[in-house]
Amino acid sequence: MTAHKVAIVTAAAGAGIGAAIARRLADDGLDVVITDAHERRAGEFAEALASEHGRHFASAQLDVTDANAVAEVMDRVAAERGGIHVLVNNAGWSKIEPVAEMDLETWRRCLDVDLNGTFYCMRFALPHMITAGRGAIVNISSIAAWEMTAEHGAAYSAAKAGVMALTRVAAAENGRHGIRVNAVAPGLIYNDFLKKIYPPEFFSGYVENRSVVGRVGHPDDVASLVSFLVGPQSGYITGEVYGVSGGVHPHA
Repeated sequence: MTAHKVAIVTAAAGAGIGAAIARRLADDGLDVVITDAHERRAGEFAEALASEHGRHFASAQLDVTDANAVAEVMDRVAAERGGIHVLVNNAGWSKIEPVAEMDLETWRRCLDVDLNGTFYCMRFALPHMITAGRGAIVNISSIAAWEMTAEHGAAYSAAKAGVMALTRVAAAENGRHGIRVNAVAPGLIYNDFLKKIYPPEFFSGYVENRSVVGRVGHPDDVASLVSFLVGPQSGYITGEVYGVSGGVHPHA
């Protein structure tokens, strides 16, 4: 059992937003549990954090689309680490296909990872938070939920809009239990994986023509906001969605 607040971050072992969030929360002193669909990568990242911080970090293989696996991981973490105080739902998947040509599996897979996976993790973490009488959840959505564009694909945009609605309702339901639920909507946060999703022309001229701050986003930009939203400084904030887009899509 740990004396630190316990945080679970999904899809945390890659090179993008999840890993940056996990590292930032570890820097903040939280006991971060690294979950990822890739078991070896999750373990290696947990070991790297342990080496950096001089204390143990747990890891778990987790496919967020498997409700039974999610329930098992949440229950095991709560039992072994002394509770679940923070949950960051970062797992996501996308494949861009027009609605009129979309493979049905693309639609199902995107909603299963991005929306159902977020729901499953909340569904099985919330009872532990309710028992403890406190908790903070941050769901990673996207400006794709707001934009009228074909750039992101309908499945991804629909799933991320669903995440926003889920965030607001869960916040309304659980505030009386001392639990806050917020969402972050990133714009272009660059990592090499995006090259597999978007064509080269998507990135061409982005900084010059769209970003107000003259650069693309970095994973640490999102991690800094998540750190704030799960910390004591944001104790009066819940049910909100915060954009992190370099001014590409300001939202109020």
